[in-house]
Amino acid sequence: MNWTDMQKVRIALLDLYEGQPNQGMRCIHEIVKQWGKVNDYEVELDIFEVRIKQELPTTHYDVYISTGGPGSPLYDEANTWETPYFNWLDEIYNWNNNDRNSVKKHVLFICHSFQLACRYYNLGNVCKRISTSFGIFPIHLMQSGKDETIFEGLRNPFYAVDSRDYQVIEPDHKRIAEMGGKILAIEKERIHVPYERAVMAMRLNDYFIGTQFHPEADAEGMSVYLQREDKKKTVIENHGENKWKSMIEHLNDPDKIEYTHNHVVPNFLNMAVGMLVE
Repeated sequence: MNWTDMQKVRIALLDLYEGQPNQGMRCIHEIVKQWGKVNDYEVELDIFEVRIKQELPTTHYDVYISTGGPGSPLYDEANTWETPYFNWLDEIYNWNNNDRNSVKKHVLFICHSFQLACRYYNLGNVCKRISTSFGIFPIHLMQSGKDETIFEGLRNPFYAVDSRDYQVIEPDHKRIAEMGGKILAIEKERIHVPYERAVMAMRLNDYFIGTQFHPEADAEGMSVYLQREDKKKTVIENHGENKWKSMIEHLNDPDKIEYTHNHVVPNFLNMAVGMLVE
């Protein structure tokens, strides 16, 4: 791309939802569209169906967003789509490490994609949770997270949508440091249980960053999601009806997930495109 004529931004959206109904794709579409409008960029957003069609983008794109998705992030030989996905990841990683490529490629990994990346690079223990984490929870920034561009403007803690049966715990600090990464955020402290707090956000290297929560989630989509009978039942069975009601109330608080929705992904795009312009 010729950044002397900075008008068009090419964004690749890697869809890992396997055709299942979700709010994540809608939210990302709307964020990208609004971001382009605010910054006066012409945005080319192309979608790649990773699991079913094994579609993957080339290095032609400027920015990449890899979504959350259903199922297990652990190794399963039936997941034949993982091999081309990891090959793509290697391609982007190698591009960024090639000194001849002055324009680097930034990638945002969300939830399932983040867990896959942590597994692939051996950055921590990716394992199944004792129980499902589902709801709107506080995310606690580490010192490195307070200095991270994508969290600029957020409070500590800030609130985000968490929806997962798996987790990244027991980070390998030596391996993370070797990659040039750092842990940015961890989950809320649960003093009544003896479990280690999960890593909720990590910079894997200078150009890869991931969150285990859903920064794209908005109040509209979460309201629809929470009021699905299966999700409502899950929350009530695990946390009680009062918890479900409080989550609905949180959706009306502009300082909760709507604030996160308006900051994290736009901040990532600002950072990625800003570095490309430089």
